[in-house]
Amino acid sequence: MIDAKGFGRREIGKPARVDPDTVFQLASLSKPLASTVIAGLVSDKIVTWDDRLVDHSPDFRMHDASITASLTIRDMCSHRSGLPEHAGDQLEDMGYGREEILRRLRHIPTHNLFRSQHAYTNFGLTAGAVAAANAAGQSWEALSSERLYKQLGMHATSSRLADFLARANRARGHVLIDGRWRARYQRRPDAQAPAGGASSTVTDMARWMRLHLNRGTYNGRPLIAEKALAETYRPHMVNTPSQPIDARYGFYGLGWNVNYDELGRVTLGHSGAFELGAATAVALLPAEQLGIVVLTNGQPIGVPEALAKSFVELVTYGRVTQDWLARFRPIFEEMAQDGHSPIDYAARLPAPVHALAHTCYAGRYLNDLYGPLDILRRGRALTMRQGLTPTEFSLTHYNHNTFYYATTGENAVGLSGVTFTIGATGAATHVTVENLDREGLGTFTRTASR
Repeated sequence: MIDAKGFGRREIGKPARVDPDTVFQLASLSKPLASTVIAGLVSDKIVTWDDRLVDHSPDFRMHDASITASLTIRDMCSHRSGLPEHAGDQLEDMGYGREEILRRLRHIPTHNLFRSQHAYTNFGLTAGAVAAANAAGQSWEALSSERLYKQLGMHATSSRLADFLARANRARGHVLIDGRWRARYQRRPDAQAPAGGASSTVTDMARWMRLHLNRGTYNGRPLIAEKALAETYRPHMVNTPSQPIDARYGFYGLGWNVNYDELGRVTLGHSGAFELGAATAVALLPAEQLGIVVLTNGQPIGVPEALAKSFVELVTYGRVTQDWLARFRPIFEEMAQDGHSPIDYAARLPAPVHALAHTCYAGRYLNDLYGPLDILRRGRALTMRQGLTPTEFSLTHYNHNTFYYATTGENAVGLSGVTFTIGATGAATHVTVENLDREGLGTFTRTASR
């Protein structure tokens, strides 16, 4: 039995309501979709989970040559490549496309963490999916459509942003501003399509859940070999030593969170989140032939996860044991603060040291990972220009050789510092951008004055 229903409006202030055929951006709910597509290729004997990336993407490189030679599709889909969490995400905000982001991953050290630590990486999984698509001789967008969406009759589902934007019945993303929901941004995740770029409806996602609950068969027709699909459910890495909600260990399979509940039942799930306006979740109980998917068009505050948890409890116990949104919300609030500066730049220092003349800072700076960065004089002020499609940010002086700016995009972290290192000549030789420096890779070297 399938029960599908829509609630609320597609966009605040407009009359169109959500229904089961409204298309939502899935964010990271794209990942178990992607592993399903790859399982289809494994079923077709086009790839194996242990195929090396370089065998299908020969130009792909990691920082360590030995890792490049060993890295597999399995490693990427289970987030155990050694790349740090969210490696490459900042490059997407800077306007770099998929091919260039994957090329630049080679500049990120892995610090002997290959296959020893789970670190969630959108572009790591994307690299694995692209390698599988290369083996099939197709783009990821075409492959996911042909191998999965069309075969399941998921006609409103796509891995292309353009298809989502072309849908008349689609949900607009919303963010909370001063306590009110506003439709302000459009997330453009094409670069990470396998990891976060799919869009779909509740109706279509129910078809996909049925495929999993029926072990690769849909409407009596085998679509994916059971063994290939089951491999995605096998725990590959511990991803949460102790989950804050239920104090149990959590695991990651291939595109799935693989856990067990208080009754010892295996649970499969995944959440998706765009800070620019999407939150989604799926939960499957294979032993019970039960599943739920929740798609919302608001930035993540725990709503899909709370609804999924409440539904499973209602089916299991006949009641909801607690206010799950109240449990999840502070967790998401804490996650939203991740990466924010410990310095409150908005609280001005009582007696800051004056900056040097702007000519000491102005110039072009380069970084292997992030590319060029320009510090420009704009009248009596400084601006910072960065990214493939250059965006200028106003710099405000904080103290001595440190300025700050307001970050933007999916990975925005509020106000962040920009600190110059001054050389023997009295001019800056380097600049470190705080929000790009979480892994110690945010320092740019000066190449010219302006």
